[in-house]
Amino acid sequence: MTPQAKLIFTTSLLLGTTITISSNHWVTAWAGLEINTLAVLPLISKSHHPRAIEAATKYFLTQATASALVLFASMTNAWHTGQWDITQLTNPMSCLILTSAIAIKLGLVPFHFWFPEVLQGSPLIIGLLLSTILKFPPITLLFMTSPSLNPTLLAYMAILSVALGGWMGLNQTQTRKIMAFSSISHLGWMTIILSYSPKLMLLNFYLYTLMTTTVFLILNTNNTLKLATLMTTWAKNPPLNAMLLLTLLSLAGLPPLTGFLPKWLIIQELTKQNMALVATAISMLSLLSLFFYLRLAYCATITLPPHTTNHMKQWRTNKPTNASIAALTILSTMLLPISPMIPTIV
Repeated sequence: MTPQAKLIFTTSLLLGTTITISSNHWVTAWAGLEINTLAVLPLISKSHHPRAIEAATKYFLTQATASALVLFASMTNAWHTGQWDITQLTNPMSCLILTSAIAIKLGLVPFHFWFPEVLQGSPLIIGLLLSTILKFPPITLLFMTSPSLNPTLLAYMAILSVALGGWMGLNQTQTRKIMAFSSISHLGWMTIILSYSPKLMLLNFYLYTLMTTTVFLILNTNNTLKLATLMTTWAKNPPLNAMLLLTLLSLAGLPPLTGFLPKWLIIQELTKQNMALVATAISMLSLLSLFFYLRLAYCATITLPPHTTNHMKQWRTNKPTNASIAALTILSTMLLPISPMIPTIV
């Protein structure tokens, strides 16, 4: 792919995201979602590998279906209320259809089936885009329509997402699929708090984006696509592997790292809403995700590869690490002290 084409697709991606998050009309929001879908398809399939073409096809079909449902929900709401404003979503059937559409867009259970396969067929950097930037427009639509959505339905979807995201990630050996199930699990935490504190959901998404970006950039720097390769990167760049260890533990939500902050605030808010049982359930289910984060960290930094490994040890290089990775790692691990300021913001 030529640099000019890559620039056009990247600009279109930013344009589509900006249109959706800044619009008040359903048609412009839908147009932004469509621009995003069409812009990322060539980036997914640029390697011309059969797995990449399959991933692009699955992504196109699911996103086209979700966009059609968004348009259908908005038209149904406009038919009953005469309003095209995103914040005026009041028709119950439209709310149900929109919830399903956004769940497909994000990869929430029970519409999660496409996301791991698409991420597995994409390059690491494109997987990073799919896990972070491309989730921002649907998250924004959820934020704007949160007063109208059904809290019980969202709670069920959130608990199932945390449970299945952790459970299905246990036996994975591909790092991209592990990160896909990690994303599904984190989306469950965002969805559970949506009806009670939408700003807290956005805070969770921002911190998740920060930590996931760090992990993907480190994996891309080490060219790590599976656990067997991850076990041989200890000799290539030891400081980078130490950063990966800390970031994975932060992504798992262990104190005193940054990832503990959103989980702490969400559990606190759920307890205030007399949902202590739900908070306990979602906290216990997140232990499933903790297992595969610890396995990634264990393979990256704590174990030495066995002598029978099929992968040769990689030579240590003096190639300088990107400064952005160091900055992102610091932010991904050391933001917990700002927690006293969060209640004033949220």
